[in-house]
Amino acid sequence: MQRETRFVGQSSAFLDSVERATSAALLHRPVLVIGERGTGKELIAERLHRHSNRWSGPLVTMNCAALPETLIEAELFGHEAGAFTGATRARPGRFEEADGGTLFLDELATLSTAAQERLLRAVEYGEVTRIGSSKPLRVDCRIVAATNEHLPDLVARGKFRADLLDRLSFEVITLPPLRAREGDIAVLAEHFGQRMAAELGWSMWPGWGPQASALLEAHDWPGNVRELRNVVERAVYRWPAPDKPVNEITFDPFASPWAPQGSGSRKVTGDGNASPDAKIVPNPSASPLCSDLKATVDAYEKSLIEAAFARCRYNQRATATALGLTYDQLRHAMKKHGIGA
Repeated sequence: MQRETRFVGQSSAFLDSVERATSAALLHRPVLVIGERGTGKELIAERLHRHSNRWSGPLVTMNCAALPETLIEAELFGHEAGAFTGATRARPGRFEEADGGTLFLDELATLSTAAQERLLRAVEYGEVTRIGSSKPLRVDCRIVAATNEHLPDLVARGKFRADLLDRLSFEVITLPPLRAREGDIAVLAEHFGQRMAAELGWSMWPGWGPQASALLEAHDWPGNVRELRNVVERAVYRWPAPDKPVNEITFDPFASPWAPQGSGSRKVTGDGNASPDAKIVPNPSASPLCSDLKATVDAYEKSLIEAAFARCRYNQRATATALGLTYDQLRHAMKKHGIGA
């Protein structure tokens, strides 16, 4: 698993998680890494490996959700020739490949009950048996597993083995979501923005404009750092003036006035971003001739403000910045249209 391993952030919640991973790396014990998608579970797994005394050994990764249930056991434990249809030759499993190093099991909660049972034996006794063989093989690898599920809840519902959870949870590192990492959104946006500007050959990084900064801070980031990186890089590459601060953000690349209008399509807000909670903003170029211009303009202005409010989580100062208004101008418009009354 080769990837950039630099951690960027300054919040105490984030730094505490990284420090815990560094401390746990020194022990030959299983570690569970818990966190929402995009929080950096893979990077923590690599840190656990690189800071351990197994750093010179292999780091083998397996995404448990990427394979059909019928193949997971063969991937984990290997198989002998003729063990099942299509097995024309013997093949070592991920445990054997990780011998002397670290085995990273991503999306652990998706493992079948049968695979959990065999994994428990491998972790407990350090032995694996290839499918189609009766001879166990000794393996020496450290297990690091990751999931975005709350495993104790799965145990209570009978979907995950309690004894396997006990065996794997010597240390549990829970990564904070980006929305809980105070101050890190600006730091990460600056980091990814500078890198993208350099990739595009810009002579300098102009930074972020006030509207873009407000939108970045106001967003919930359900996809966490991975989503932030995509949004930032897209904003930089689309920005037409490299000598001026980047001041436009598009959170949803699928948003378009020409997007297919299926039953599950998302609503489009006034700046071209899609939100399940935002109201549909009328498109003046597609609207029929109106009989009352003032009423139509007022309705359009009100819908723009309401859409911006939803996008900025009803933060008035962030909404004012996003609309290019002063705080007093926004308050006047709210009073005029009866918003928040």
